[in-house]
Amino acid sequence: MKVSRSAYYARRSAAPGSRAAHDAELSTRITEIHARSRGLYGAPRVHAALVREGHSCGRRRVARLMQAAGLAGRHRRRGQRTTIPDPDAQMRPDLVRRDFRPDPAAVDTRWCGDITYIPTGEGWLYLATVIDIASRRVVGWATSDHLGTQLAADALKAACHQRRPQGPVVFHSDRGSQYTSHAFAALAAARNIRLSVGRTGVCWDNALAESFFATLKNELVSQRRWHSRSVAHSAIFDYIEGWYNTRRLHSSLGYQSPAEYENTAA
Repeated sequence: MKVSRSAYYARRSAAPGSRAAHDAELSTRITEIHARSRGLYGAPRVHAALVREGHSCGRRRVARLMQAAGLAGRHRRRGQRTTIPDPDAQMRPDLVRRDFRPDPAAVDTRWCGDITYIPTGEGWLYLATVIDIASRRVVGWATSDHLGTQLAADALKAACHQRRPQGPVVFHSDRGSQYTSHAFAALAAARNIRLSVGRTGVCWDNALAESFFATLKNELVSQRRWHSRSVAHSAIFDYIEGWYNTRRLHSSLGYQSPAEYENTAA
């Protein structure tokens, strides 16, 4: 091949180039970040975490190194809805109108919520949430083995107890009977909360709440089989309080966690 003996041995013993060495360093950090995210982060969030640590690299490079290392994020899956409208319920306005933009100045002024289900070995576990629209933080939640109004009420009570808002709050939901009942309306009025609802059968009118459930099911629920409601409840607590609110990077918040976003705004 017309290559000199000295050139051959020089090439064989040459040290890796600077880019290869940087790739190796990045791959190590990428693996650590991916593991720290419980195997949930894809290239965009891994890239954001690297940038926060001071690493200079492109998202495509991160995607290439993740693929080479056999790493991938979790992708969302669609599920069944639990909305049961009450045809005789009082009509309420839509005070949100699909405006779910983050706003550091609007924390604890607009909340949204919904109910979903989780299959367990003992039957369905139902989860109701209250999410702060401004910061994406889950400020209240409750679980139950039933789909009644009390479940939604317990989540709203938890949010009020946790946050203690100083002014009026808008709470947005779908038209499920749990949220349009007289009991729920009385609870909201007693706590200076204005109720808002989207249109029937239009999931985009409550997109933020729907998005959280899609993330929860993708990152937690679908990962294993839940033998009992109590085990599932404990896992949800760990996910919301130990990961989603405090550590998970949200693209809509500039790749900050909800807690970090609120602290920065304060």
